[in-house]
Amino acid sequence: MRSALHAPTRRELLLASGVLFAWAYVPKLARAERRDPRFLVIVLRGALDGLATVAPVGDPDWVRLRGDKALDGASPGLALDGFFTLNPAMPNLHCLYKAKQATIVHAVATPYRERSHFDGQDVLESGFAKPGQTDSGWLNRALATLAADEPVATQGRATFAVGPVTPLVVRGKAQILSWTPPRLPPPADDTVARLLDLYVHTDPDLARALEERIGVAAIAKDGDMSVSPGRGVATGGAVRRYFLESAGAAAKFLARPDGPRIGALAFDGWDTHANEGATNGRLAALLGALDGAIAAVESGMGDAWRDTVVAVVTEFGRTARINGTEGTDHGTATVALLVGGALKGGRIIADWPGLSANKLHEGRDLRPTTDLRAVMKGVLRDHLRVSDGALATAVFPDSAAARPTGGLVATA
Repeated sequence: MRSALHAPTRRELLLASGVLFAWAYVPKLARAERRDPRFLVIVLRGALDGLATVAPVGDPDWVRLRGDKALDGASPGLALDGFFTLNPAMPNLHCLYKAKQATIVHAVATPYRERSHFDGQDVLESGFAKPGQTDSGWLNRALATLAADEPVATQGRATFAVGPVTPLVVRGKAQILSWTPPRLPPPADDTVARLLDLYVHTDPDLARALEERIGVAAIAKDGDMSVSPGRGVATGGAVRRYFLESAGAAAKFLARPDGPRIGALAFDGWDTHANEGATNGRLAALLGALDGAIAAVESGMGDAWRDTVVAVVTEFGRTARINGTEGTDHGTATVALLVGGALKGGRIIADWPGLSANKLHEGRDLRPTTDLRAVMKGVLRDHLRVSDGALATAVFPDSAAARPTGGLVATA
């Protein structure tokens, strides 16, 4: 049988072992509704500073909390709803918000309440309430649930991931297509490259940790990580190219009439302990690169954009106060970003907890008021038509209290 994907080159697809082709799989109910939904999850590893990304300029304690590091109403932020302002490095996201194709969820978190990146990422991507419970991801289990009654199991259960190490969120029984961007910042030496190649096959968790360290090192060496004044465009070259090429590859996969419908990316480097630079520095450059990646997905999807939802998530937030090295430390609540033509967007979902000292979680973090699992349940239920029963048991076990967030997508 001939593969539906042509033979890969170094600059194109690297198919995972045993995967021959991807089928144009669409959930049965979606087909009955004459829809062809796509869903892409982008994981930001390292913990995103949600307060610097979407600043609560309407909170009277905001400027008092961060002082001259606070993005405020007088700075060149991008106004959203009068209470929140978007970081100026994200003009593409702002345009999508105004076009009602983006929704921002603030003060959101997984059930995890400690401060370990490894455990936080495990909870984020596994879908379980505690780390170390499973070696499969919630996105893979959601697809497997949808495909369980399909007549052709292998064709109907293909998804994909981008990067040398498959993210946990898409690991599991459903088959995986894997693609590595040709301009991935290279390891420092051949020894590291050999170790990464070894652990990809023998210890994926250790490989993921090593891959993240490589990515962070590349970001740290990426030269000029400033933002061009007034344009919100990151000038850090290698990282921006990597984000753009990864996002472009994802869009090409998802847009194909005969391609997969679900996928995941993972972008490292968001651990901004020192010299964070929310409006003109490292974080601003990373946000600019992410903004470019979002635009690349929109552009690459073409007409299929109207059937697309992209979820941008991270393991936890960062401290509400700036630390002594002009950065932020590991926190709790943050933001989740939803973009796509299938959304009922143009709004911010936030049960705002406030930023006064007595309202901060443990006296240091934005307090979580929205469970990220509820948001993802809402997208999976209303966009992909995963059943409530499957969401509460197979996809996000022990999550009965996190009821699906309704009204996120236009087809709800």
